[in-house]
Amino acid sequence: MDGSPEGWIARMANGMARQLLHPPGSMPVDFTSPAGEPALSSPDSIAWQVFKNPVAMFVGGVAAVILELAEPRVRTGVWEHSSFRTQPMQRLQRTGLAAMVTVYGAQSVAEKMIASVVRRHDRVTGLTPTGEAYGANDVELLNWVQATAAFGFGQAYHAYVRPLATGEFDRLYREGAPAARLYGAMGAPTSEAEMRRLFDDMRGRLEASDIVFEFLDIMRYAPVLPAALRPAQRLLIRAAVEITPAWVRERLGLSRADGLGHAGKAVVRWAGRMGERIVLRDSPAVQSCLRLSLPHDYLYRRSESTSRP
Repeated sequence: MDGSPEGWIARMANGMARQLLHPPGSMPVDFTSPAGEPALSSPDSIAWQVFKNPVAMFVGGVAAVILELAEPRVRTGVWEHSSFRTQPMQRLQRTGLAAMVTVYGAQSVAEKMIASVVRRHDRVTGLTPTGEAYGANDVELLNWVQATAAFGFGQAYHAYVRPLATGEFDRLYREGAPAARLYGAMGAPTSEAEMRRLFDDMRGRLEASDIVFEFLDIMRYAPVLPAALRPAQRLLIRAAVEITPAWVRERLGLSRADGLGHAGKAVVRWAGRMGERIVLRDSPAVQSCLRLSLPHDYLYRRSESTSRP
C-alpha cells in the first residue's frame, strides 16, 4: 500500500468520490454504462479536464453559489425551496452528482436526469421579500445559474490549476450549451465576450444579503472534508471568494480578509496541481473514460500534455 502523502490523499479523495456517487435517498449512478455511449461533452473537451479536478470543482462550485445568491430571485428560490440550511451535505452531494452526470454521464442518462430536474423546478415559484415574482424555470434566471456555474468552475481551474487562454474559456462555455439548453437556459453565454456582457447586464440586479454570509458559514463547517482537513476546507472557501469579480465582492460586503493572501494562493495552487496528477479511479471522470474504452488515466495524460510549455 502506498504510504506516501500523495497516496494518502489519493485514498481520501477516492473515498470522497465514492461518497459523491451515493447521496442519501438517490439511486447510485454507474458512469461505466451504457458501454460506448457518449456524453453531452466529448473526452477531449475542456469541460472533461476541468471537472476531473476536485479542487476546481469545490472552489468553483462555492464561487458559483456566491454569485447565484447575489441575485434576489435566485437567492429566494434556493434558500426557501431547498434543504441546504438543514442538510447541507446531502444537498452538496446531490448538486455535485448532477453536475458530474451532466458532464460525464452517458447522454441518455444525462437527458433523463436533466428532465427530472426541470420537472421539479416547475414547482419552485414564489415572491422575493420585496414582492418580486420568480420561478426556477424562468429563462433569465436559468441563464444566470448556468453562467455562474461555468464561470466558477472555469475561473477556479484557471486560478488554481492551469491558466486557460481566452480561446479555452470560449470552448468551455460553448461546450456547455447543449446541456444548458436541456435545462432551459437558452441564452447562457457561449463565449468569454458573452459572459462579460451578461455580468455587465446583471450589475443592477446583484445585491448584498446576510444569506451569502450564512452560506459561507455553512460551507466552512459542513463535514465536506475529513476533520483533519477542515482548516484546508476553510482555505478553499476563501479561494472561492477570491475568484469572484472584485465589484461583486464589494457589492456583497466581502472584504479582502474574506479572500486569500499570497501564501494561501500558493497552498491552493499546490493542491490544485496535485489534483491533476492523482488518478481518482472511483471518480466519474475515470469511470466515464472506461465506458468509452479509453485508458483510466486518459484525462491525466492530456493534462500533462496541455500543461507543458
